[in-house]
Amino acid sequence: MVTEKDLEATLDFVRAHAAGPNAGVFGPSSVTWRIDREAMIFVGAGRALLLQLAHPWVAAAIAEHSSTFADPIGRFHRTFGIVFPMVFGSLDQALSSSRQLHRRHGMIIGQMPETVGPFAAGSRYCANDVPALRWVHATLVETAVMAHDLVLPPLSAEERDRYWSEARLYGALFGLTGNDLPADWSGFVAYTKAMAQSETLTVSSAAREIAAQIFTGARPWLRPPRWYRALTASMLPERLRAGFGFELDARGIRSADNALRWIRRVYPKLPDRLRYVGPYQEAQARLRGEARPDWMIRCLNRAWIGRPQMDVRGK
Repeated sequence: MVTEKDLEATLDFVRAHAAGPNAGVFGPSSVTWRIDREAMIFVGAGRALLLQLAHPWVAAAIAEHSSTFADPIGRFHRTFGIVFPMVFGSLDQALSSSRQLHRRHGMIIGQMPETVGPFAAGSRYCANDVPALRWVHATLVETAVMAHDLVLPPLSAEERDRYWSEARLYGALFGLTGNDLPADWSGFVAYTKAMAQSETLTVSSAAREIAAQIFTGARPWLRPPRWYRALTASMLPERLRAGFGFELDARGIRSADNALRWIRRVYPKLPDRLRYVGPYQEAQARLRGEARPDWMIRCLNRAWIGRPQMDVRGK
């Protein structure tokens, strides 16, 4: 388990390798900023969530400790309200968000309600356990690249290696050390493939219930459109897609293909103010020396993180 002392040790590593106090952990020349600034990365959000749910520890933790069903938008804001400051915030903001995430995870401890895959009923889970953190981190990294390459020109092999090098620094914000993560992109790909084929990822009844509530549940105004559900299902490994009970019919495949063709044609032509997420635009304003983001950035931030600025002191 990642203790508070362990986290502070990895944060020392982050400080030593960060772009700078104002530029933050990664900075404007990073592949991480280039990818994570894109609003269309959200096309992969459903995939990342389902892959996380496929880990029985994560599914049990969400079922027993999360307000996903009661307040899905609030959960969205709380999640990205931590993730985006880690990526686009100043160094102090990134470290503060890292500690906030660790504290939140520290309260998520419980016992498996049923036997799922290799995890016996009554066995302990904790959100700050290294295997769970490593998998959640992997789903975010892999899905971001997959979503990027679906819409925009694919990353080169060199860019993927750079992105993974930066992702290891991102992992340190979770409390993961260099020994906890693969050394390079090819090792990362081998890890995700092995996980997809292993019993460690087993879709539990809790995971299926959560997925059904999100994708086909009783809140029609929040239900993703057909094309998004089909695209999400197509991005999953076949074994896990079957575990969640998702079917890819001809109508769904056509709707996903048509949506992707439209997105690929229109999205690259959008003005930067609409194309890039608010926290990235706030970071650029910070680097220009602007004390406060303008009204449009504040509006975008409210949509993405539920508040006008990444720094809560600026509320």
